[in-house]
Amino acid sequence: MTTSRWFLVGIVLVPVTAVQAGDEPIALQEKFTAGYQYRVNCRFSGTGKLPVPPEKGRPAGQILELSGKSMLEYDERILDVDASGDVRKTLRVFRQVEFQKTLGKDDFRMSIRPAVRRMVLLRERNMQAPFSPDGPLSLAEIEIVRTDVFAPALAGLLPANPVKPGDTWKASETAVTTLTHFEKIDAGAIECRFDEVTTQLGRRVARISVTGGVRGVNEDGTVRDEFDGYYFFDLQSHHLTYLTLKGAHLFLDKDFQESGRQSGTFTLSRQIDVQPPEFAPDALRATNLEANDDNTLLLYDNPDVGVRFEYPRAWKVAGVEGRQVTIDGPNGNGLLLTPLLLKDVPTPAQYLAEARTFIEQQRGKLYGMQPARDLRAEPYLARFALEAEMGGQRLLLDYYILKQRDAGATLMARMLPDAVKDLRPGIERIAKSVVVTK
Repeated sequence: MTTSRWFLVGIVLVPVTAVQAGDEPIALQEKFTAGYQYRVNCRFSGTGKLPVPPEKGRPAGQILELSGKSMLEYDERILDVDASGDVRKTLRVFRQVEFQKTLGKDDFRMSIRPAVRRMVLLRERNMQAPFSPDGPLSLAEIEIVRTDVFAPALAGLLPANPVKPGDTWKASETAVTTLTHFEKIDAGAIECRFDEVTTQLGRRVARISVTGGVRGVNEDGTVRDEFDGYYFFDLQSHHLTYLTLKGAHLFLDKDFQESGRQSGTFTLSRQIDVQPPEFAPDALRATNLEANDDNTLLLYDNPDVGVRFEYPRAWKVAGVEGRQVTIDGPNGNGLLLTPLLLKDVPTPAQYLAEARTFIEQQRGKLYGMQPARDLRAEPYLARFALEAEMGGQRLLLDYYILKQRDAGATLMARMLPDAVKDLRPGIERIAKSVVVTK
């Protein structure tokens, strides 16, 4: 159970009183339909020892101490459900997001910016992809949402058929996957047991125990997760109201022996029929709930390098060397961004001369040129392009020059000829979004 993927919220437990259950089986089912709304609160706290992968020059067997805690609260509305009843799309409004982790001597804190706390979640094959109708998301913000415990998937903890106290059943693969975030489940199961019917604040609820363990594969390699806890199901409103789990996340070696361990407690509570203003009919009509090229952009903001820009999700920030940022596009295309002092920003003629010299030094061939033209007056942005052959490969090399008040940048894009039509608009979008922050 890694702290990067578990969240929890506080809840004050109230006294419960056991009541006599009848002989008739009880249906424990919650229906997720379009328009269904609820509030989720969850918290996590945990500690552990993380094995460090061996590297050249570093001794094997090193262990890092790990601790973390998180808090998450949001309202959610179901937007779309498929024919089998699986939720495919939701609208979520985050109210509180806190994430803290200490790994060795390093402290990490993450949150979601207030400007993008309204998100649409697209879910497919137990994976959730968020976007915000209000602005681009950073990879860290996406990771917080991607690794959240998706409340509708917890319906897989409920029995498929009516049950009586004492009955047991196995949690569905969907429920196990949302709790563990395994890419693949190799062995084990999570078992649920109907303990009793109780009263809580004057309402009849079923108490179900959750125990077991599963072995599988995730970003940590081969691991095993073990659980022990319970949940309450409200028999009047027919929804899962509260879940608490104590768990252990075990790192396994090639012989499936434990090489590291993390332990923690996860708690989730839910309230249905919430009516936040963001879910009012007028607010929904005014919100673009469909993904497009604009609202699915990613945000890169690196204060150390001193640069911020937006880029399409088909691209990936591959690395930073000095102050140069490399961005990889699909199928071998790419982009190099270089922030500069204002005095060092070249003119189009100077940058063209540099580009020609570079091609000659690489023993490339120059076939043609698209002359420089201004794309924007303020802040200044210009572009020219060269048609060349480099390393036996025909390319279009796109060059951009940016000047702001106190700084600037150059960008050089490398595109294969058959990709120019599809990729060039996205590259121009990146160039127009660049802001040099120092």
